[in-house]
Amino acid sequence: MEDITIRPARPDDLSAVAELRWNWAQEIYGTPDLSLEEFVPRFVAWAQETSHRCLVLVRGQVVVGMAWLAITGRVPHPRAIERRSGDVQCVYVVPEERDRGLGGGLIEAVLAWASELGLERVTVHSSDRAIPAYVRHGFEASPSLLQLEVGARRSE
Repeated sequence: MEDITIRPARPDDLSAVAELRWNWAQEIYGTPDLSLEEFVPRFVAWAQETSHRCLVLVRGQVVVGMAWLAITGRVPHPRAIERRSGDVQCVYVVPEERDRGLGGGLIEAVLAWASELGLERVTVHSSDRAIPAYVRHGFEASPSLLQLEVGARRSE
């Protein structure tokens, strides 16, 4: 991966990361409700305050991908007082850089980061297109991990 770096996002990367997130939403859902100009400062403010951690994929000086790791504290256990889990979120590579293994590099990097942080487990909610990439990196379906979309339930 020549001229490619994966590293923690710096404050000066956050506008570019916000733009990636906006472009991703546009790619999947069409034009977002918020304009790019409205979204970027709101996203940057959120990113500066959140406990989520961001890795960026940089080609030269240009941010071309991202991956987020949400860290959640867990209830203490008599054998482990400090417990945390992670959730991989928003792994995204710009379309012109896809199908070169760069997304897999981001997944590897975020999992290495989770390991360094001593997280007990890492989950991901994936698009159908990305499931094979996560499986290649060791993710498995779990019969004990259940999900309920609360917003969908409220509208019933």
